[in-house]
Amino acid sequence: MSQTIAVIKGDGIGPEIMNATLRVLDALDCNLTYDFVDAGMVALEQHGDLLPKATLDVIGKHKVALKGPLTTPIGGGFTSINVTLRRHFDLYANVRPAISFPGTKSRYEGIDMITVRENTEGAYRAEGQTLSEDGEVAQSLIQVTRSGSERIVRYAFEMARAKGRKKVTAVHKANIIKTASGLFLNVAREVAKDYPEIEFNEMIVDNACMQLVMNPHQFDVMVTTNLFGDILSDLCAGLVGGLGLAPGANIGKDAAIFEAVHGSAPDIAGKNLANPCALLLAAADMLDHLGMAEKGTKIRTAIRETLEQNREKVTPDMGGSGTTETFADALVAHVTA
Repeated sequence: MSQTIAVIKGDGIGPEIMNATLRVLDALDCNLTYDFVDAGMVALEQHGDLLPKATLDVIGKHKVALKGPLTTPIGGGFTSINVTLRRHFDLYANVRPAISFPGTKSRYEGIDMITVRENTEGAYRAEGQTLSEDGEVAQSLIQVTRSGSERIVRYAFEMARAKGRKKVTAVHKANIIKTASGLFLNVAREVAKDYPEIEFNEMIVDNACMQLVMNPHQFDVMVTTNLFGDILSDLCAGLVGGLGLAPGANIGKDAAIFEAVHGSAPDIAGKNLANPCALLLAAADMLDHLGMAEKGTKIRTAIRETLEQNREKVTPDMGGSGTTETFADALVAHVTA
């Protein structure tokens, strides 16, 4: 049975890495049909809106989307497209794996961890932000709810159970932010009791940053609030070679959007130099979500084998002399071998 997904090619390097990713998906014979829709600068130019209603309707219809990097113009009047998508579809769980691959600019080997970030509340709420008339005092509301905390922590434990993970670490700042972060931590402690087979520990966010740099192998799954998760997930990406290897999944009850979390890199757009790995890894996570875990594993294995065996076909940012197209060629050869 064919599965239709919404596809947003994105801005800058987005179309190049999306085309490479779809080539690999097609080579895997995933039986996917693509419904292409616009968002970002392309949508603004063609439809007068960064995120047209038609795009939202298509994502809502198919429930699953694969998204390239988007550009939100700097300046007043433009709301983050990613934040809008998360709120519109209540994509409360942001899932960011960090996995070591060979031949990368990383200080560590053998890293395999996942950051699970609450995606819809916390410090990133638009409500409650004020600036005094004289421009001297800015205030912002941090809102954490029991229900929001419970569902993100439970998601982390359920994911850990399903993937055979052994430990979940709740990252917080309850020693200082006693109400908002304290509520999150208390809920995490309560939920952890329902999963006695999974080790649970808690860590203050500043210590977690230090521990990640000093000994990242002690972590398995981290679950945390919106702001802390945003920072920690990028830190984890840095441990395995950067955002070029960083996929992201935004999961809700009724929809899921999988994406490359890096930017649109307009400086190299159209030059056939963009690394497609982050979007390919996001596509692999999408296949897991769609019940095609074996095919998702094939993508990850193909990336690993290509980085080990076909350095001449790898893009320059990964130390190779190849292009986006030659990288895709090598990956297609590996998944069809």
